[in-house]
Amino acid sequence: MNRQWIVLGTAAAVVLAFVAGVAVFTNRANQEVKQAAQTNIEALVRPHSPVFGNPAAKVTIVEFFDPSCETCRAFYPIVKSMVNASFGQVRLVVRYAPLHPGSDTAVKILEAARLQGKYWEAFERTLAAQPQWASHDRPQPDMIWSLISDVGLDMTKARADADGPTIDQLLRQDIADMQALKVDKTPGFFVNGSPLREFGEAQLKALVEQELKKSATR
Repeated sequence: MNRQWIVLGTAAAVVLAFVAGVAVFTNRANQEVKQAAQTNIEALVRPHSPVFGNPAAKVTIVEFFDPSCETCRAFYPIVKSMVNASFGQVRLVVRYAPLHPGSDTAVKILEAARLQGKYWEAFERTLAAQPQWASHDRPQPDMIWSLISDVGLDMTKARADADGPTIDQLLRQDIADMQALKVDKTPGFFVNGSPLREFGEAQLKALVEQELKKSATR
């Protein structure tokens, strides 16, 4: 019996040590992201970044986004509804974090559509059809062209723009900012410069509410 208790006690100690280690690691990672955001504040929003909502909103949600990311797809309607329900007090700024194969091509297509004023139409079509083109073992981002062919684009111009230096430089800047801010998974959220420390819908809403309350007292 004593031996059994010793074994159980040892196992419990190992589990507790593991949990404590994870907590310490997570806290350290969160602190690193917070410090990176404070020292690289200019890396959060760039003049080229797509904006959804009131450009003058008091609260800014910055999302580092990967078109191939299933969680990004799931969170988009959540964030969109938060912006729409805010009466102009919250905006979404999209930054790119192309961590999956093929995502860089998808980003370039979206940006080519933006040059013709069709960004959000292309964005939503791309996310809706993500399961079709974004298989992680065999991505087919060129399928996006057919998905957005009827949104009113000059397709010849769009294809040329997607392969051009302007969009390539934009993507390089977002990748550099992603790295400077220590974003290594998507979606990566910052609200008025504060990183979302614990990921989740409720946590994101709570952080937005916190910043809304702060802005009301300024």
